[in-house]
Amino acid sequence: MKYKNSIQSKLPLAGTTIFTVMSKLATEHKAVNLSQGFPDFESSPELISLVNSYMKKGLNQYAPMQGIISLRERICEKMEKLYSAKYNPESEVTITAGGTQAIFTAITAMVHEGDEVIIFSPAYDCYSPAVELCGGRPVYVQLDYPKYLVNWERVRKLFNHRTRMIIINTPQNPTGTILTAQDISKLEQITRDTNIVVVSDEVYEHVLFDGYEHQSVARFPKLAERSFIVFSFGKTFHNTGWKTGYIIAPENLMAEFRKVHQFNVFSVNTPIQHALADFMKEEKNYSGIAGFYQKKRDFFASSLKNSKFQLLPSAGTYFQLLDYSKITQEKDTDFAIRLTKDFGVASIPISVFYQKNVESHALRFCFAKTEETLEKAAEILCRVK
Repeated sequence: MKYKNSIQSKLPLAGTTIFTVMSKLATEHKAVNLSQGFPDFESSPELISLVNSYMKKGLNQYAPMQGIISLRERICEKMEKLYSAKYNPESEVTITAGGTQAIFTAITAMVHEGDEVIIFSPAYDCYSPAVELCGGRPVYVQLDYPKYLVNWERVRKLFNHRTRMIIINTPQNPTGTILTAQDISKLEQITRDTNIVVVSDEVYEHVLFDGYEHQSVARFPKLAERSFIVFSFGKTFHNTGWKTGYIIAPENLMAEFRKVHQFNVFSVNTPIQHALADFMKEEKNYSGIAGFYQKKRDFFASSLKNSKFQLLPSAGTYFQLLDYSKITQEKDTDFAIRLTKDFGVASIPISVFYQKNVESHALRFCFAKTEETLEKAAEILCRVK
């Protein structure tokens, strides 16, 4: 029986995410799936063994709402070691069910009806729906192809009494670009003497290439005072399906975050938290990740040298943008579908990360795959004319 009253959608323009659509298409056509951003190799056997051991020890009930204290302490040790930033594990760190939940909860805790939130476009797709669900209004700043740099003066001119938040993402999904120390200093400067809160999505903090250092907001004390910083264990330790991350913020902001967190998640997987606390004692377990993924990026790039695709610079994340304008002038959504169906390689069209019609001739490919997978995909892409 149908519900008699009409339902007014809170997200009328939202459909199934492109990641689900393209992965489903890849499965149907037995294509090499370089669309959705997850590894096709296993996480550390040591880490998996630790999770199993804590399950067997009976640590299978609710964790504290904030997360277990030993894991929060390891996180604070890491923040001080990497970024010279001191955080209180009791009041300034919360374990979350992945990065997306952390971002959603931070937005929900801060954004009121009528507030404006500045988002850089192309943007990861979870930002604007959360803003809209809170009655806020996303305000987009378009990054210019092909370098996707930020014009901070353009950002500053958007400020008004309704500007509540700025969301940044470095390294950035989908473009693979990074914010420099000069970028973060400029953000610190233009938000000074405002009430603007920053959400800094840093889930790829360990995946930077060519000698670049991650410029976390945590490195900039005056900016950190107004910032939520989001991280992901799934991206770091190759286990995205565990959906475990964390968020850091000063105590006054974290208090508001936890008010929401306790009602939409409450607590996060207990044995995984204990395992991560043990695993993070060894810095080597996360310090070599950049080199690991740079080898994959370079292998994929080298394998495409005889293709007609043009590689755009990838300074971070595990994504590579390929410009296909020498092959066809099709819309990127059409070409991505044809590439999956007719050739057998799935990707993500970049235009879906924009909030208005933008002509794009670039596709995003995930290289968090085995060399065998990447080689197979590259062989196919080299045949596309």
